[in-house]
Amino acid sequence: YQAADAETDVHMNLSEVAKRAPKAVICLLSALAFHGLTDQLPRKVWFAIGAKDWTPKIPYPPIRMVRFREPYYSEGIETHVIGGTKVKMYSIPKSIADAFRNPKLVDRSVAIECLRSALEQRKARPGDLMSAANASGAGNLMRPYLEALTSNG
Repeated sequence: YQAADAETDVHMNLSEVAKRAPKAVICLLSALAFHGLTDQLPRKVWFAIGAKDWTPKIPYPPIRMVRFREPYYSEGIETHVIGGTKVKMYSIPKSIADAFRNPKLVDRSVAIECLRSALEQRKARPGDLMSAANASGAGNLMRPYLEALTSNG
């Protein structure tokens, strides 16, 4: 509940998940939308937990949980404050690398759109994107798209 005249935040669902699941890290489509890299609005809040963590019971908002094993789970975590709540979220390079690494979860066209947006908006440098992709095991998948988008031709 909140006051009727309080400012509403589009990302309040992310803070609700962070309150109910302290180990949750906002990932994939939710992180990409938060960072302003896609115009798609995910219907569910996407978050990652560790491979052996307990599954949190979250009745609301609708969620989509994925499990990441180490070292993929603990790399590239940032903390953002949303509605007074600290929310753990993956960085832009890590989120894009995860989108390429998980083609069954995120369509390749969405991953390419996010990569293009990050470069056009100067939210990430090509070197940072490539190092995150290599750390995530998606370097060979992302390299041709990154080279095509950064070529001067």
